[in-house]
Amino acid sequence: MPRTGERGGPQTRARILQVANVMFYERGFDAVTVADVAKEAGVSSVTVFNHFARKEDLFFDRADDAIELLRTAVRRPAPALDALRETALRLVDDRHPLSGTDPRSLQYLRTVAGSPALVAGARGIVAGLQRTLAVELEASTRFTGDAGLFAALFIGGYSEVFVATARRILDAELPDDVVGDHRARIERLFETLRNGV
Repeated sequence: MPRTGERGGPQTRARILQVANVMFYERGFDAVTVADVAKEAGVSSVTVFNHFARKEDLFFDRADDAIELLRTAVRRPAPALDALRETALRLVDDRHPLSGTDPRSLQYLRTVAGSPALVAGARGIVAGLQRTLAVELEASTRFTGDAGLFAALFIGGYSEVFVATARRILDAELPDDVVGDHRARIERLFETLRNGV
């Protein structure tokens, strides 16, 4: 028999995520087990794994959102570079978590920095985003360049900007200064992609 509250689909998933994030922030990712999360959420470990294939997925729950943003941008009827630029700048202007400029990101970034497993997981997500972008560009009739090379340059550049911004946030720099510089570096990234170094 499932424990109380194990049914409910999206509600159960949301509760597990909420509980997991609180525990990861308080104790550190590596110190919390899936069994700990399950117990605190009032579900079984099996239920947790029904919603999340790996422990890291409990923390990196926006990876699918990032993939969808890339796909949506490339599939728009605009040149890929323009669509990706517009998407990236919108994320900054909205202070979206995927931009790295969300003012609530400090705990998240500290947790990642304190866990070798999460650092490795983040690198895996970046590699997956690069593969996704390359596949989407290959399938696009509007993109005529080298899809793999472009994807590597864009994702690598975006990652560099993201990490630099994360370091500044962790160093407690003024948020407006960090966001302004982040946006300027995103613009420089796209200028470089368009015109070369």
